[in-house]
Amino acid sequence: MAKEKIVRCREVGFDCDGIVRAHTEEELLAKVAQHARTVHHLTEITDEVVKKVKSVIREE
Repeated sequence: MAKEKIVRCREVGFDCDGIVRAHTEEELLAKVAQHARTVHHLTEITDEVVKKVKSVIREE
């Protein structure tokens, strides 16, 4: 079975225990962006944020 890609919100720099999981990086980034908008009220997902998120993607 394929491993899931995960991002822990705390590793991106937020004081949040959220963990986002997906099977592809594209799906994961979309879910992380949605989480950032709804939970952290980010109105803009900058290239810097995307780069940070990509740097902490793990597989489980």
